[in-house]
Amino acid sequence: MADVKTNANIGFEKEIWDAACVLWGHIPPSEYRKVIVGLIFLRYVSCAFEKRYNELVADGEGFEDDEDAYLEKNVFFIPEESRWKTIAAAAHTPEIGMVIDNAMKAIENDNPKLKNVLPKNYANPDLDKRVLGDVVDIFTNKIDLTEANADADIFGRTYEFCIARFAEKEGTGGGEFYTPSSVVKTLVEILRPFKNCRVYDPCCGSGGMFVQSAKFIEAHSGQRGDISVYGQEAQADTWKMAKMNMAIRGINADFGPYHSDTFSNDLHKTLKADFILANPPFNYHPWGAEHLADDVRWKYGMPPANNANYAWIQHMIHHLAPNGKIGLVLANGALSTQTGGEGDIRRKIIEDDLIEAIVAMPTQLFYSVTIPVTLWFITKNKKQKGKTLFIDARKMGFMVDRKHRDLSDDDIKLLAETVEKFQNGTLDDVKGFCAVATTEEIGNQDNILTPGRYVGIEEQEDDGEPFEEKMARLTSELSEMFAKSHELENEIRGKLGAIGYEI
Repeated sequence: MADVKTNANIGFEKEIWDAACVLWGHIPPSEYRKVIVGLIFLRYVSCAFEKRYNELVADGEGFEDDEDAYLEKNVFFIPEESRWKTIAAAAHTPEIGMVIDNAMKAIENDNPKLKNVLPKNYANPDLDKRVLGDVVDIFTNKIDLTEANADADIFGRTYEFCIARFAEKEGTGGGEFYTPSSVVKTLVEILRPFKNCRVYDPCCGSGGMFVQSAKFIEAHSGQRGDISVYGQEAQADTWKMAKMNMAIRGINADFGPYHSDTFSNDLHKTLKADFILANPPFNYHPWGAEHLADDVRWKYGMPPANNANYAWIQHMIHHLAPNGKIGLVLANGALSTQTGGEGDIRRKIIEDDLIEAIVAMPTQLFYSVTIPVTLWFITKNKKQKGKTLFIDARKMGFMVDRKHRDLSDDDIKLLAETVEKFQNGTLDDVKGFCAVATTEEIGNQDNILTPGRYVGIEEQEDDGEPFEEKMARLTSELSEMFAKSHELENEIRGKLGAIGYEI
């Protein structure tokens, strides 16, 4: 199954990148994502509309022009001027930019929740209309945006992929990214959100956390509308993309009336969420600490101005319902840092018995950063009082390509089952993989949460070779290596001496 998933992802992402590359040199880099994501949106909603239209025509009841027949299936009714066949027909005309902008405006007029959300920059004189037409051709003939492909959170995946590739091509660092779907799925499978719950993400990106939460509930005899979604996003373009993502999936979401910074302008001040899922910007700074010194959210201590990790953690705890759960992604430094009061904040959170599980993840899960990350699970009113589960999952996953790793469904299932067994009190420690530690034991480790300190080293299989014989063999092999090393060193010295260098 992993191979099928890998090939599908690579094919889709390559097609998107090929379309973006056609634009290279013809449009300012800041406009790439807007152009590409807008076309993805138009292509997808048109595909979904055409599928539903054909179903209604086949029924023969004459409802193919009835907007309600589309809305009941969470499908946008697309006016004639916004359908992809209209866009494709105008691809190689000078008016193509205006045609696309008008298509966006018509959709917004019919869907007030998308007002001022869709990109309308295609008629911009700086965008070469011949090149835009070529991109439309690629979307018409090569890119499959049917529902089967779109289920993979296409907006988030495209956003992450394009940011990384654009940054790489420009020679700059890609500082913002969305959370890979396998990481989101791990968070959701462990948290297991239920019907009629409130789900919150204070840095929601393109909305992938909500998509996966809705899918989980839908797969467990619910409907995707059975959750109340709350989010906030500081970046304007990303906030708009999240609105589009929710719209095409029929998820009602409150992202506030505008994009805004969560720390300086909390748009959901009174919210107490049942589940909080988040991937905050790693080691984010500056975050406006100087203006928030007396904020009610810093129950466990004032976070340092040069790193927002513990500001994010405390913000989420503040918004947690009495039995609420948090699943978040953090850079590994947060596990052990002692600077700026972070060690004391972590100690107080641990002593308050909020840390349920810590999972060390493999590297290379993100396109745009390669640093290792950890999943934190913070829970009020834990089942296992005074205990925390540690999992070392760094060896899990498979390489999609030379730079990018992903988790398989079996990997995710194992992690979720391990946490569930811990919660039920039936988990046995597995050397090198998982271990349960008490609050006192964590305190004896200076309140450092690095899983490797607790799970130990994986036990090696017995190969049948007696210990004494193995030690003698390995010692002999090591001696031979030392001897070869000395021979090589003498040879190098001799050659350098021959040309007048001495070391």
